[in-house]
Amino acid sequence: MVTLLIYIVVALVSVSAGYFFRRYIAERKIQDAEAKARVILEQAAKEAQDKRREAELEAKDLLYKMRQEFERQTQDRRQEIAGLEKRLAQKEENIDRRLDLLEKKEKEFELRQENIKRQEETLKSKDNQLLALIAEEKERLQKISSLSAEEAKQILLNRLNEELNNEKAVLIKRQEEEVRSTADKKAREVISLAIQRCSVEHTVESTISVVNLPNDEMKGRVIGREGRNIRALEMATGVDVIIDDTPEAVTLSCFDTVRREIARLSLEKLIGDGRIHPGRIEEVVEKVKKEMEEKIREEGERAVFDVGITSLHPEIIKLIGRLKYRTSFGQNALQHSKEVAFLLGAMASELGLDFKIARRVGLLHDIGKAVDHQVEGTHAKIGADLAKKYNESAEVIGAIEAHHEEAEPRTLYAVLAVAADAISASRPGARRETLETYIKRLEKLESIANVFKGVEKSYAIQAGREIRVIVQPERISDPEAVNLARDIRKKIEEGMEYPGQIKVTVIRETRAIEYAK
Repeated sequence: MVTLLIYIVVALVSVSAGYFFRRYIAERKIQDAEAKARVILEQAAKEAQDKRREAELEAKDLLYKMRQEFERQTQDRRQEIAGLEKRLAQKEENIDRRLDLLEKKEKEFELRQENIKRQEETLKSKDNQLLALIAEEKERLQKISSLSAEEAKQILLNRLNEELNNEKAVLIKRQEEEVRSTADKKAREVISLAIQRCSVEHTVESTISVVNLPNDEMKGRVIGREGRNIRALEMATGVDVIIDDTPEAVTLSCFDTVRREIARLSLEKLIGDGRIHPGRIEEVVEKVKKEMEEKIREEGERAVFDVGITSLHPEIIKLIGRLKYRTSFGQNALQHSKEVAFLLGAMASELGLDFKIARRVGLLHDIGKAVDHQVEGTHAKIGADLAKKYNESAEVIGAIEAHHEEAEPRTLYAVLAVAADAISASRPGARRETLETYIKRLEKLESIANVFKGVEKSYAIQAGREIRVIVQPERISDPEAVNLARDIRKKIEEGMEYPGQIKVTVIRETRAIEYAK
């Protein structure tokens, strides 16, 4: 019985233990499943978050690219619109300029038409008057004279011819004055436009060159024993070598710019090389002379290219390059020739001439200055001979020969060459001597006016083309002002030499001043 109870108890305990164990196992599986589910959910949430971030980044990147593309397209469009606006503005400006020119020409045409109409009416009126006078004179002569009709007619015709000749002379003079006035105005316009369009850099040249030394000890090596190096350099180049107290510098003096440049380059090479003795000096000078010839040719080709002309003889090109090493009153001859070429081209274009021929004339007009002094004659004549020798056209040859009025100008290019050469040379500052003369002339002009009694002050203006004299109103009356202007004009004519004419303006001003208190 006890054993049975034990078995029963054991069975009950086993059943209970099995139940609780299975329940424990089931709960454990549920917990594991829940844990796995949470892990899966967390991973899914993390992956979803990563996917969302990737999607957001892709969206932002796409948006940035789209924005960049839009801004680029917008910028291109803006630039295109700006270019169109600029072209439209230029076209509008050109149209306005053409309209102004057309209006100006239309006004000039109307004025000429009115002038012609007035002249026709005047001639018609005078013709009617002449016919009436003829009839009247004919009748009078037949009445009071025993002359025949033919004799009276001849006398009357002779008298009318005389009157008509007088009137014709008056009309011709009037037309000449009108043409001269129009021509002066047109010439001023052409020259002013040419000067505005031309801008050539230049510097006033001197007759010395300075070679810098690395130190003062180099002076002794340049001088050499008992000055033999200096003598060798002077003999080889034909320049004066001046060594004074100027620190770290040697001065080369020579009026021939080519020789001076050869000496400068040779001395710089010798100083850089360090070997300075008579034999080396002669060797370097000969080498530099050959290099100088090539440099002169390159300068000529560069000048021809700058001016824009072609088909020049190689010897002419060399002579043009040599002009770089020629001066006239301190003005570089090559720069002067280029300036004259541009001025001539601009003026020729305004007058409807071939600007290429004009520029050719301007560049070659001083070619005679490039020839050594052994050739006899003026540079204009030498230049014309050279142009003829190297098969230049007759227009170019004639303009070169006449640009200093040594020959009669036979073409418009020759006349323009005279004007352009004078403009380039006479501009204050272009030439050293011209500037000094210009300043002295203005000072003398003012001093002439200031010596007269009653003159308060005077001003020379318009580059010396006009002098304005301010007088004291209490000492000079209006009639006396007229006499004063005439006296100053006579004094200027007697005491000065000047091109063209000088306008004398006397200003008399009376001021009444009161103060309201």
